[in-house]
Amino acid sequence: MKVAVFNIGTIISGDIAAPRAAGDTIVMDDGKIVSVGTGGDAAGCDITIDAAGMMAMPGLIDSHVHITFGDYTPRQKTVGFLESYIHGGTTTCISASEVHVPGRPRDPAGVKALAIAARKSFDTYRPGGMRVHAGSVILEPGLTDADFAEMQKEGVWLAKAGFGNFATPYDYAPYVAMARRHGMVTMIHTGGSSIPGSTGIWADHLIKVQPDVSYHVNGGPVAMPDADFPRLVNETQVAMQVCTAGNLRTTLLVAKLLADCGQSDRLLIATDTPTGSGIMPLGMLYTMSHLVSLGGVEPEIAIAMATGNNARTYRLNSGVIAPGRDADIVLVDACLGGSQDDALSALRNGDIMGIGAVVSHGVPRFVGRSRNTPETVRRARVAHCTIPQSFAADH
Repeated sequence: MKVAVFNIGTIISGDIAAPRAAGDTIVMDDGKIVSVGTGGDAAGCDITIDAAGMMAMPGLIDSHVHITFGDYTPRQKTVGFLESYIHGGTTTCISASEVHVPGRPRDPAGVKALAIAARKSFDTYRPGGMRVHAGSVILEPGLTDADFAEMQKEGVWLAKAGFGNFATPYDYAPYVAMARRHGMVTMIHTGGSSIPGSTGIWADHLIKVQPDVSYHVNGGPVAMPDADFPRLVNETQVAMQVCTAGNLRTTLLVAKLLADCGQSDRLLIATDTPTGSGIMPLGMLYTMSHLVSLGGVEPEIAIAMATGNNARTYRLNSGVIAPGRDADIVLVDACLGGSQDDALSALRNGDIMGIGAVVSHGVPRFVGRSRNTPETVRRARVAHCTIPQSFAADH
């Protein structure tokens, strides 16, 4: 399917090093972006979308979602939450481990099987058009190098520390090292205990374990002591993930510490949902608005923290608007009835952005209005379509 979006007011690239892209048109074909510029070659497109001057940004990447199997969360007994997140502009979710599976196994064979099954179950299942990277192995004592080799062969590339039956968090270090040797991105719970079976993890532990990502470094939901944050910034290169279901004050502290040392590329935005905090289809948008309006982060940089920063850390081809990247595009604007007239001003004002259209894997999922945000000031529309389908949100 060839799709073009034209009449774009501003293109935010998602690349923190070059956050704006020149042009007013994005052309996509077969799930990839083929051109970004002015005019563009829309000839032969199956669908063209008039952005009506709205802003385009990459689809948001929520790097902390506790999926289970299917579009269902037993934690909140909710069906269809992932499809609903699409209407909040999130086109990619990354498993923070299938820890909420009822009766989850805790032995090596069980956690290995759980990760492989979850990974394979979402290989071809895209709820609402969302890409879900599932199957994050929960590190438990007794896992061997051969186990990691088998999981790697079966496509598992995520590993999570923090819920295993270890005497102390320091004991995760050799297991994180094994996972990394087999090409896995490693994450560790950070802060106070969140659910039965988890343990408090602080800076001393992370410095010893050396994961790729400090999960909900701002607390999930309870943050570690303030004195630990400069240590993580200065004594490690770990990516520092802040989540909506965490401590807002420490979110702002982390953003300032990283900005002060010129390392904002290490900050990742996520939600840590579904949790006791609930389902948050607009969680990514809220955290972006908090960082901009309260933390002084430029809106283009906050968008990169929710897109390109996650993509780089997790080695994804999405998260950046550029030729050859995955065709995940969201059209956003200020919300109708508010005090602002464009998406970036809305973020500076502390407002969420309105979602006017979502394209994932090069396919329009809806055009016109999200069912989860207020209406946008401008209204995107399908200008040309050769496919007998409505792209309204209720379809």
